[in-house]
Amino acid sequence: MPISPGPFTGRTLTGLAKDLRDGRVTAVELTEQALHAAGTLGRELNAFVTVDAAGALKAARRADEELAAGAGRGPLHGLPVAVKDLIEVAGLPATMGSRHFAGHVPDTDAACVTRLREAGAVIVGKTTTHEFAYGPTGDRSANGPSRNPRDPARMSGGSSGGSAAAVGAGVVPLAIGTDTGGSVRIPAALCGIAGFKPAYGVLSADGVFPLSRSYDHVGVLAGSAEDCLVAYRCLGDLPPAGRDVPARVGWVDPAGLFDGDPRVSRVVRAAVEALGPGEAGLPVGFMEEVRETYVVVQSCETVAVHAERLERAPELFDPEVLERLRVAAEVPGWRHVRAMESRERLMGEGEMLFGRFDVLALPAVPIVAPPIDRREVEVDGRAVAVRPALLALTSPWNVLGLPALTVPAGTVDGLPVGLQLVCRPGDEHHLFATAARIAPAA
Repeated sequence: MPISPGPFTGRTLTGLAKDLRDGRVTAVELTEQALHAAGTLGRELNAFVTVDAAGALKAARRADEELAAGAGRGPLHGLPVAVKDLIEVAGLPATMGSRHFAGHVPDTDAACVTRLREAGAVIVGKTTTHEFAYGPTGDRSANGPSRNPRDPARMSGGSSGGSAAAVGAGVVPLAIGTDTGGSVRIPAALCGIAGFKPAYGVLSADGVFPLSRSYDHVGVLAGSAEDCLVAYRCLGDLPPAGRDVPARVGWVDPAGLFDGDPRVSRVVRAAVEALGPGEAGLPVGFMEEVRETYVVVQSCETVAVHAERLERAPELFDPEVLERLRVAAEVPGWRHVRAMESRERLMGEGEMLFGRFDVLALPAVPIVAPPIDRREVEVDGRAVAVRPALLALTSPWNVLGLPALTVPAGTVDGLPVGLQLVCRPGDEHHLFATAARIAPAA
């Protein structure tokens, strides 16, 4: 059964900011609501690793003083925000979901956290991450699995699972995550919220513990695409909008990328049907090379990050994460060199995907949220491996560095299904304008 809705369920960033400006609520009151929910709903979902009540209330009081003095900093001023445990927040533990970093407390903020503070946001705590962000399921962390607010027996998705659970439960209206192969969009889709990964390099990853530097993106999770856009405008520099005309939307048949649950595909297709999408076939050879490039580059770069830990203290890793690292270590370095050359070429060739369309539409995840710890599910009488399924439709856009957004599209068996929209860098206005026209099925 889904958990009870939290204090920020159905409340928008814009609406909350207006309530603050008009004096209907204070930042301290909003922060107290978030802190209480983090201690109840957040605990039930294991969404948080650390909750910083003292620091959050201090920041909220300062925000109220600034607002009273007419020194508003924008739409995030005074609003409670959660930050993934992979991202440094000065004075708060950063465990990366691993026993390797138990007790680690950075003394500086990550670049994205600096931007949050400059925008006046109130950081209430750090959210659960899959260990070192190396997994899309969200159920391998030193502090236990994050849980899905629609059904706590099921995965939140990962690796930004705690961030998605916190927003999906209404504990906070906004959370920050990271996305290397889908780690913002996967949990957003499974938890029934919106998640946005900007173009590669637009939001600085300084102060974010790396998984694969060539693919790592900072992203945002919120209740809606509109709220993701509000947050993105505060954190980064949104390119100026182009002509105000409806985007040409191309439908990507997910069966060409992964043979998942056809009910998911039908729900997502129905959500975009009113937009009159054309058929956007992806070149098979091109996408196969993208998939192979993703695996090789991530494998080699992740092992490079953890080589010393693998040698000195392998027992501190979660067994599943350790096994994945050992398999990744078998990929030879020469393949990484060639894969990076391929990636540079593929990023240039990615423009061809948008020859007839401004935005590509497809499911974010081709299955619904599996039960926690399940590594295989049955779909139409056949076994489907969970990890490849979760990554199949999101990881190509990390290789190509393209902006990608997921929004709720409806449900299957009462569980959320996400629609993913992808565009060229610089066409983000098309992405968000298209999302605003989506009417998810009940």
